[in-house]
Amino acid sequence: MSSSEDISGALRPTSMVDSDHPNVIAFAEQAAAGASSDREKAVKLYYAVRDGFRYDPYKIDLSEAGLRGSQVLVDGYGWCVPKSALLAAACRAQGIAARVGYADVRNHLSTARLRETLGTDIFYYHGYTSIYLDGQWLKATPAFNVELCHKLGLHTLEFDGTADSIYHPYDLSGHRHMEYITLRGEFDDIPRTDMIEVFARYYPRWGTVPPADWDADVAAEAAVAKV
Repeated sequence: MSSSEDISGALRPTSMVDSDHPNVIAFAEQAAAGASSDREKAVKLYYAVRDGFRYDPYKIDLSEAGLRGSQVLVDGYGWCVPKSALLAAACRAQGIAARVGYADVRNHLSTARLRETLGTDIFYYHGYTSIYLDGQWLKATPAFNVELCHKLGLHTLEFDGTADSIYHPYDLSGHRHMEYITLRGEFDDIPRTDMIEVFARYYPRWGTVPPADWDADVAAEAAVAKV
């Protein structure tokens, strides 16, 4: 980090990275209990968000309220954007500077329904959390819970507070998984307006597909993959 960089915004609550929400504060305190350093706290918070809340890209609410980190605590699930907002909020609640970051990624593994809905294998505005530890910003990706990774044969993303935790290019069978195409930057709050514009441009069928069960589709895809 540059000595002149101002990280104060990465410590304060914002509209969607709502680190001042009572539920976020309580969650962070419980998840980080027993940690003696910021690094240990961040690692505990990472796993609490990654595995404590199911990943579900079928239930996406792009409203300001729907994207808040605290909403994940209410719903018990989330997709990459609000889950990364929750991790950032929990870090801030513990006095650790954190931002939300985004990248466009080519995802080679998804459900048939999701591919049909998006009309592309590129996921725009894939969310992660950038955490400031020991003088450096580290990327942490808490989206895919461990059960989902096991079902789809993916490497779990581990975070130890010393290096970036980003998607693996290949799955456990050696097939292509994720390719990072464009880094969109890191922010103190979710750039919701631009995100909505990008989704409208590249996902014209967004919101037209009837509700479906993500877990059931994942189970079906996993069964086919094993045949």
